[in-house]
Amino acid sequence: MAEPVVRVPDAKVALSTASVYPESTATAFEIAARLGYDGVEVMVWTDPVSQDIEALRRLSDYHRIPILAVHAPCLLITQRVWSTDPWVKLQRAKAAAEKLDASTVVVHPPFRWQRQYARDFVDGIWRMADETDVRFAVENMYPWRYRDREMLAYAPDWDVTKDDYRHFTVDLSHTATARTDALDMVDRMGDRLGHVHLADGRGSAKDEHLVPGRGTQPCAELLERLATTGFDGHVVIEVNTRRAMSGAEREADLAEALAFTRLHLASAVGAKRP
Repeated sequence: MAEPVVRVPDAKVALSTASVYPESTATAFEIAARLGYDGVEVMVWTDPVSQDIEALRRLSDYHRIPILAVHAPCLLITQRVWSTDPWVKLQRAKAAAEKLDASTVVVHPPFRWQRQYARDFVDGIWRMADETDVRFAVENMYPWRYRDREMLAYAPDWDVTKDDYRHFTVDLSHTATARTDALDMVDRMGDRLGHVHLADGRGSAKDEHLVPGRGTQPCAELLERLATTGFDGHVVIEVNTRRAMSGAEREADLAEALAFTRLHLASAVGAKRP
């Protein structure tokens, strides 16, 4: 019997600029380059640099690190970033991705109170996806919880597999908060899984975004599955380092997350008998 060989998929490992918050977008590029990430995902938020395509291009060129994805401004704190019209936000995210040679736009399902947007969302995402080679990868979310109360804040649903989208993003911190089976969700996504937000969680009502391996989610199992199924998207480290006491501690967390991801993406595959 021949010895097993190690198979490493083509998936690139990127750093979300959200992972360095409250540090700046520019700091994320610097750290990603220094630690050896394959690229970055830009979270478009209140940092003016994250909204400025030319500034982002200069950072990418200076640090010699590509922008692989753009996360549209879908958060509560970004309701006025790039317009108050959610469709304008997505058009601008698409234009940014095209100009920056990013392959993916990550988008959350609408908030339930965005009634017209939610009503048209599934069809609208298909229309936009038909206009570009950029993937619109819709991300799984979670119910909001307070004590024993649960509020369904997203529409059509926080579980995006209940609707028909061309591409999905799976976020393992969100599966933890939703208290749902992450691998079962990935099975339902099937070959439409186009993007991964890798983080961990313990099932808290808060969206924890722990360093992979520090929670209860099947981070290693998911990566090993991606290594053997021909996954051609990106794996993005999206963790919370707000409690880091220093820049060195933040970098250590991000280096650990990168090492964990590369280790488990390298899958041992049994060779055929000679």
